[in-house]
Amino acid sequence: MSKKKKEPSVANEAVEDVVEVDPAISTDESEIIEEELTDIDPIEALAKELQETKDELAEQKDKFVRLQAETDNFRKRLSREKDEFSQYANERLFKALIPIFDNFERALEDTSNDTKSLKEGLDMILKQFSSFLEKERVEPIKAIGEKFDPAIHEALTSEESEEHAENIIISQFVKGYTINNRVLRPAQVVISKKPSIESEKKPDEEEGPTD
Repeated sequence: MSKKKKEPSVANEAVEDVVEVDPAISTDESEIIEEELTDIDPIEALAKELQETKDELAEQKDKFVRLQAETDNFRKRLSREKDEFSQYANERLFKALIPIFDNFERALEDTSNDTKSLKEGLDMILKQFSSFLEKERVEPIKAIGEKFDPAIHEALTSEESEEHAENIIISQFVKGYTINNRVLRPAQVVISKKPSIESEKKPDEEEGPTD
């Protein structure tokens, strides 16, 4: 009676598959990998990821708060520097105006009745003040004889005129000024308009027939 050849069972094959590992990985390393894979809990992984996201959001929020604080400080500093510049500019202007004011006081304190001397003093003050305005780039607006421009002129009234075209400035109430080419005060003027039909009639036409 011949003996039957013993075949490996399915259980033995499964054991061999489990035991078989990559030759490049040592036994100790494969055991560590298996333990790490076994120890990873999906809930713990999600919790860890969530915590990392919270930490990142907290960091971004902290950066935003610090940036907002820096912006507020910059705005306050800019406002303070603007106020200081305005005060400095006013100080410079007043410093230039004080000598003119001194000359006015001297002219008024002069007890002499010399009209010529008083006029010369006032002319000197006017020239001094004109020089001050020129340095500050304050210039008078041209008016009389110019065509009316609502951007720089303010028409207070109009008058009929045969000598001028329509909307020509024929007189000025208050002189206007610009500063750095911007209107500081418009010139208040009187402009011309066409004569009415009645005013254009000849005197002999207006008079009735004579006997």
